Amino acid sequence: MQHWDRIEAFVEVVRRGSFADAARHLGVSSSHVSRLVSRLETQLGTQLLYRTTRRLKLTDAGAVYFDHCGQLFDGFQEALSAISDYQQRPTGVLKLTCATTFGERYIAPLVNDFLARHPQLSIQLDFTNRRVDIIDEGFDVAIRTGALPDSSLIARKLCPRREYIVGSADYFQRHARPHTLGELSQHNCLLGSADQWAMDVGDQHRQWKVQGNWKGNSGMALLDAARKGLGLAQLPDYYVEDDLADGRLVSVLDQYACTHTAVWVVYPRHRHLSPKVRQFVDFLVEGMVR
Repeated sequence: MQHWDRIEAFVEVVRRGSFADAARHLGVSSSHVSRLVSRLETQLGTQLLYRTTRRLKLTDAGAVYFDHCGQLFDGFQEALSAISDYQQRPTGVLKLTCATTFGERYIAPLVNDFLARHPQLSIQLDFTNRRVDIIDEGFDVAIRTGALPDSSLIARKLCPRREYIVGSADYFQRHARPHTLGELSQHNCLLGSADQWAMDVGDQHRQWKVQGNWKGNSGMALLDAARKGLGLAQLPDYYVEDDLADGRLVSVLDQYACTHTAVWVVYPRHRHLSPKVRQFVDFLVEGMVR
């Protein structure tokens, strides 16, 4: 079994030329350094240093041993410097997954800004609307929208999210606006990947079953169908806010609007979070001001 404190003491004595200077550098007493070197010589079964009152001189064996150990401790120092640098600068590959529309509109510009600040980093972006298992699939970070289920992941809120029920102005020229949830049965409800709409009824979060002749798993396609007056759709704010502002779409049943959801950045729980993840998450949280 190697005693690294003995080897370190020997290397410092040789490099600094005295036990006293080596002791000051190591923060111990000269006698302690002398004992460490003596024990090392006993361990190795050979003399490493000639000691006189005026100077120290390496034996032949000591010169060979120092040549190897000096390089060894230089390598240790480089390793310490490398890990310190790693802990401060984001490096390596950052793998991110995000829902397509929200990611393209809001997350991708922030990712690009982050990469411009840290060109030593590599980015891999995966835009998908499927639920990704970020641990099994090797992602560092995921952007999740909606109500966040319980999980072992760490989550930080990026921004609020509100669901709107909308129809085109043309649609409401042909159909009466609903004022209660029960009246939705009188309307063609355009469906996304689920056949239920999230509602806030008082202080309860409910799923309201709706029906219609259109169903698809693309938010943009659903938005286009609503714009063209095919029926009512439930879509999050980042899809419809421009259309609501210019009057192309009209929101109804606002008193039941689902407001308990949000947009989250999630990542695996690690004791020592890598700089690329820690700094990227902080950058997203600061940058997501919409």
